[in-house]
Amino acid sequence: MRIHGILLDLDGTLADTAPDLVAVLNVLLARNGRPRMPYAIARNEVSNGALGLIRLGFGSTLPDPELERLRLEFLEIYQRNLSVKTNIFNGLLDILKQYSSNGQRWGIVTNKPAAMTDPLVTALGLDGEAGCVVSGDRLPQRKPHPAPLLLAADELGVDARQCVYIGDAPRDIEAGNAAGMSTIAVTYGYIRPHQDPYSWGADIVVRRPPDLRAAIQQLESH
Repeated sequence: MRIHGILLDLDGTLADTAPDLVAVLNVLLARNGRPRMPYAIARNEVSNGALGLIRLGFGSTLPDPELERLRLEFLEIYQRNLSVKTNIFNGLLDILKQYSSNGQRWGIVTNKPAAMTDPLVTALGLDGEAGCVVSGDRLPQRKPHPAPLLLAADELGVDARQCVYIGDAPRDIEAGNAAGMSTIAVTYGYIRPHQDPYSWGADIVVRRPPDLRAAIQQLESH
């Protein structure tokens, strides 16, 4: 089976956004008189977005109005610091450019809101490279629902069954499987210590970004 479309999650799969997101959390904690959160702990919460990071730093029992206040403040800080230390994971851009030169298309499907996704994609120099970008507020549904992935395949002009979705969280693999795509779980992203990516139902599990090339070739050989 030839893979015609490669779709990737953004945070923890395509780009290492943790340095900037954890820095924003610590600014927010300092503003509210709270102690800093160690990077090694907060990094593994990044895939759960602003709310996950806020609950990690402020506790899981915040009343809804306080949680929403902190969320808006977090996003306001983050919008001004989207790409201070964020980078594409080493080797991925070369792989994607190679596949583009072979006539295969690639895109991004993320739960991150467009107000953060679009400027970050531009800052990383990917807006002219990605064939589509589906953010978390493009549709009423978000991952793990398959709808965003199916929209991305449609925008690439590729049958979903000829796409692979690559992600670093269980919801990514669930969404990809539900969309009828091949799936690759990556462990170099923001995986919590207790998580077992081999139990998520992915076709392949990859430990290093450069290994994605061989993983996609393996899928094509089946």
